[in-house]
Amino acid sequence: MKQSELDVKEPSTRLRQDLLDRIVRLIHDEAMQPGARLNENRLAQELGVSRTPIRAALDQLAAGGFVGRRPNRGVELIALPPQPAPPPSRSTDLDDELLVRIAHDHERQSLPVDISEAELMKRYGVSRQRVRDALARLEELDIVERKAGYGWHFADLLRDDGANQESYRFRMLVEPAAILEPGFKLRPGWAEDMRERHAAALAAARAGQWSASASIAFFETNAAFHEGIGAASGNRYLAHAVRRQSRLRRLSNYDWTYGRDRVEISCREHMEILDRLEAADFEVAAALLRRHLLNASLV
Repeated sequence: MKQSELDVKEPSTRLRQDLLDRIVRLIHDEAMQPGARLNENRLAQELGVSRTPIRAALDQLAAGGFVGRRPNRGVELIALPPQPAPPPSRSTDLDDELLVRIAHDHERQSLPVDISEAELMKRYGVSRQRVRDALARLEELDIVERKAGYGWHFADLLRDDGANQESYRFRMLVEPAAILEPGFKLRPGWAEDMRERHAAALAAARAGQWSASASIAFFETNAAFHEGIGAASGNRYLAHAVRRQSRLRRLSNYDWTYGRDRVEISCREHMEILDRLEAADFEVAAALLRRHLLNASLV
């Protein structure tokens, strides 16, 4: 079935299509196979929405022949839907610079948890449209949410060193365990993609071309590496835990302050882990990943 057949046929909003895409990505991230159950309550909790739009999205997948509603079994995956195309990048260096400034101020707790567009416009001296574009990107990443009445609210994120250290200790328990799961299997093409993205980050760092855009791209590469390991575990709970940690630390890591050397160390350690994973040397890969996280926690 073609990608276009996943598009919502009836009049809908962009948010409705985005939710459908997020469900499809979740199916792929968790390496679900035909026969797997899709629980509406769990999807609603995972994606931060009510059951009503989840049900509508699943109905759309059912209309495309990808899921079916079974008596006494709920919603069952029948066939893997195609991965949604990545949204076109509309960001500019100025857009990324604003995100990094917001990340910088949020990390230092100089931004309130609840804030309005007008306050952000005044603080950063930018137009309402630029503020709205930044908030839309942060909303897509589950970093901010629109308040019921007026303004925006920052989600629960890492804002102090204590929380950051707790996060690293949690990840040292979870991520190596993901590699040691009996069903661990890398997604086809993932290793090649990781090598290319890490090479691009290294090239930018070595050329002295570090910018707000490079900082954001490096974190997303880093997150994709760790989330890819979680997804390869075949364990949905481990995969979910790794993805949640990426969300919690995303904003604080957009404002990269550790210099070129740390980029090189991180990339080198990732590639060392990747070599062991491709060689199916999982015990060593898990030990290397734990050491990598420990080293990062000490920076």
